[in-house]
Amino acid sequence: MEIKVSVKQLGRKHPVLSEQILDIAHYENNISLENLLKQIVQQQVETFNAKSFELEDEDVSKIPQENYLNILTDTGKAGFGSIYNEKRADLEKAQENALQAFKDGMFTVFYDDEQLENLTQIIDLNSQHTFTFIRLTFLAGSYW
Repeated sequence: MEIKVSVKQLGRKHPVLSEQILDIAHYENNISLENLLKQIVQQQVETFNAKSFELEDEDVSKIPQENYLNILTDTGKAGFGSIYNEKRADLEKAQENALQAFKDGMFTVFYDDEQLENLTQIIDLNSQHTFTFIRLTFLAGSYW
């Protein structure tokens, strides 16, 4: 089943990842938030593990374009699309981490305008709204 997903970070005007269509291995109309998160993580792990881990002598195809500096200032992250860690992602561990991060309040999920707050909450996928994941960041500082 295809679902629409957008990833955002608080304090940013534009999404970190624009709306994407993900194909998850679920064929019923209703799904719990816990199963949805597991399915999304499974899809992402399979995509990551399918990428080539071949070492290249020269990274010609990933040379930055002229507008790269603007992208750096918007995202605050430099990267050239190369994978330097040759380990494959562990699906079970990745799913556990995602569920724990949700429980710990590291991110929140919205389905259209409704915030999904409980892992047992049932979602009707017939509506075909966009899922929005918002990464929450903590303020730096001390209590002194």
